[in-house]
Parts: sequence; structure tokens; C-alpha cells
Amino acid sequence: MGLSLALNTARSALLATSSQIATSARNTAGANDPGYSRKVVSLVGGGTGTTVVVSRASDAALFIRKLSATSASAEGQALLDGLTSLSRTVGDTSEAGSPAARLGALNASLQAAANNPGDTGLARAAVESARDLATSLNAAAGAVQDVREQADRGMADSVATINDLLGRFDRANRAVMRGTAAGQDVSDALDDRDRILSQLSAEIGITVSDRPGGDMAVATDSGVLLYDRGARAVSLTPTIAFAAGTRGAAVTVDGVPVTGSASPMRLSSGRLAGLATLRDETSVAYENQLDAIAGALVDTFRETDTRLPSDPLYVGAKAGLFTAGASGALPGSTTGLAGRIALNAAVDPTRGGDLGLLRDGGMNGAAYRANPGTDAAYAGRLRELTGRLGTARSFAPGPPLDETATLTGFAADSAGWLEATRKAASGDADYQKTLLGRATDALSNAVGVNGDDEIALTLQLERSYTASAKILTMVDDLLTTLLNAIR
Repeated sequence: MGLSLALNTARSALLATSSQIATSARNTAGANDPGYSRKVVSLVGGGTGTTVVVSRASDAALFIRKLSATSASAEGQALLDGLTSLSRTVGDTSEAGSPAARLGALNASLQAAANNPGDTGLARAAVESARDLATSLNAAAGAVQDVREQADRGMADSVATINDLLGRFDRANRAVMRGTAAGQDVSDALDDRDRILSQLSAEIGITVSDRPGGDMAVATDSGVLLYDRGARAVSLTPTIAFAAGTRGAAVTVDGVPVTGSASPMRLSSGRLAGLATLRDETSVAYENQLDAIAGALVDTFRETDTRLPSDPLYVGAKAGLFTAGASGALPGSTTGLAGRIALNAAVDPTRGGDLGLLRDGGMNGAAYRANPGTDAAYAGRLRELTGRLGTARSFAPGPPLDETATLTGFAADSAGWLEATRKAASGDADYQKTLLGRATDALSNAVGVNGDDEIALTLQLERSYTASAKILTMVDDLLTTLLNAIR
């Protein structure tokens, strides 16, 4: 009886030790995989002998913190990338290509022309400065639309990725549930499910909740279910082309909008949230500021009808140096004006225009001529224009730049707002990236594999295996001796 007990004990020890060695080998192989969690072998005694149970190291609180940090970091980076594109394309007040710098150049050119109104060269320089300013606003407006289009395409790609990940999560979740019900080792399946959740959290902010039987439910950070015993449909209708005033479609989860101002349960993190903010808020705010600058330019350089209002031919003010259409009418709305503003063809020498109209007025006909005679030294209109440029006016493009300022001052404030917004986004992105790194390190330290520890454990297990094998050999020798004695 004693030898039988020793034999069974040695066999159980060999089985347990070999399982532990195999698990340690798995851990060593997965040491460089950031999604791998350390596997732990537990020995459970029972009436039928010792049972080997394989589980994995886990820390639910740290994992949830990592998911949250991943979402916040992805949101910040998406917003920063878009703002960097705007900032790089438009520039700031210190760069010659920015609208604020072009306004300063136009003001200086007009002052020079007013001091010597008969100099054709100075008039040409002023007209070219006006052309450069209009081109700068056109380019800035185009850059805004490009950023919005890229953000919309990025949102469509993100939605496709989310749907693919939810499908993969469904398969992984069912594998965990089946294995749990059958009493199998589901540690690798749990790792696969966590990897999918980590990828999903980069696209959209999520919360997770465990359920009996190994099941798990996933919802957005605003509370809309993404997965509950089945994946929910996430959809977005891409916008073909963006123009001023175009509203991008909202992302919906199972029919519930989760982006846009009308969303009752709006996303607060994830790449999708960052792209939506860029497309629908930040870019639109800057676009409105550019349109306000263009509208102020058209109004500042308008020409006044010299006829009496009682005259049947009286029309009223019309666009002067800057126009928003071939008719010369003042625009009724500033929406999209930055993309349409152009130099008046009547004063553009490249299109057969007359440079003298800048000094004398009359781009809309003789009724709009400001110079009462043919005096080449007339500087009244040029001085009036520079005075208008220096006069404060009310701008209302929307928060945060609803203000009273000169046109040049408002353009500088707009460029400053863009740079300040980009700088704030950069600081937030760096902060969130640091938090993600800390959360990842903490989770890795808690559930990851230390290669040195696993090697040391393997050596220890090998010695245990050798000792168990020696006991087995010794029992075998004793049994052989006993049987020989009986014979």
C-alpha cells in the first residue's frame, strides 16, 4: 500500500510539473507579445486525484484604465493631426502666406499709393497685394474643406474598422463562453478578446461589463450598446464633397446618433470622436472666421452709388476691389465667401482691367466714380480705403471670436486662435500619450511575463521533475525487488 501511494504521488507530481513546464514555455514564448497575459498553473486536489487548472493573470481595473487611456490618446492625436494640417497650410501672422500678413501688405501698399496716387507702379503693387490676399483666403478655405473631407473619410474608415472588430469580438466571445461551459483552458481566448477590445478602444470610447459564463457586453463611453450577445450595426453615410455650410452625416450605432450636436448620447473619446470634432466643430469655426474676413473685405472696399436714391437708376452700393460674383452685387451671406472672393476684373490688368480705377473708383460704372475730375493726384478714395481698414467693426463668426476689432486685428486673432487651439491639442495629445504609456506599463507589470523569472521558474521545475522521476525509479526498483522475492 505504501509503494502504491508513493507511485501515485510520483506520477501526479510528474504530471503537474510537466504541465507547469509547458505553461512556463508558453509564457516565455509570449513574453514579447504586449497582448499576452501570464498563464498560471494551479493544482486542485480531489477524490480522483490532482487536477491541473490553467488560468491567466489579470487586473480588471488596470485593463479598463488602459482602454480609457487608449481612447483618449487616439482622440487627441486625430484632432491634432487635422489642426496641424490647417496650421501648416494657412500659416500664422509671421508668415507671408497667411491672410493676416497679406492684409498688412495690402494696407501698406494702399498707404504708399495714397501718398503718390499718380504712380502706376504703386497702384499695380496694391492691386497685386489684393490679388494675393484673395488667393490666400481661397487657399485657406480650400484647406479647411480638404481637412473636413479627410476627416469624413477617416470616420468612414473608422466605422468599417469598428464593425470588423465587433465581428471578431463576437467570435472570440463565443469561444470563451464555449470553453468556459466545457471546463477547458480559455486563457488564450481571453487574450484574443482583450486584444480586440484594445484595438476597438482606439477607434471608439468603450466600457465593458462581465457576465456569467464568460460572456461580456460592450457599450460606447456614452452608454450606447455596441455588443450584447451580438454585434450592433455601426454606420455612417460618407459625404461626397464638402462645401461651406455642408454638414457631415452623423455616425449611428443601431440607429442612435453618437456624433454631432443633435446626438443624445455623444461619444467623448476615441479616434472617431476626435475626427468628428475636427470635421464638425473646429474646422467649421475656422471656416466661419475666414468667411467673416472675406465679408469684411468686400464691405470695406465697396463702391457707393453717387446717384440720388430718388433716381430711377439708383442701385446702391456694389462690390469694389473684391467681388464674390460676376454681378458685382454685395453678398447677402458670408457663408463660403472666403472660397469665392476674387479680385475685381475691372481693375485687374491681367484681364484687361484699368489700374486707375483703384484710385478713382468706378469699377461698376461711371455712377460709382469717386474722383470728380481727371486729377491724377486725387487720393481721396485711397485714403478713405485705408481709413476703413483701420476702423473697428463687429465680427460675429461664432465663439470664441465674436468681437469688435479692426480687420487686420481680427485676422491676426483668427490665426492666433488656430495656433492656440493646435498648441492646446498638442499638449493634450502628449499628456494622453504619457498616460497611456503609464497605464500600459502598469498593466504589463501586473499581468505580463518577466522572461528572467520564467527561466528561473523553469529551472526550478526541471529540478522538481528530476526529483519526481527519481522517486518513480526508486519505487519501480522496490516493486521489482518485492516481486522477485515473492517468486
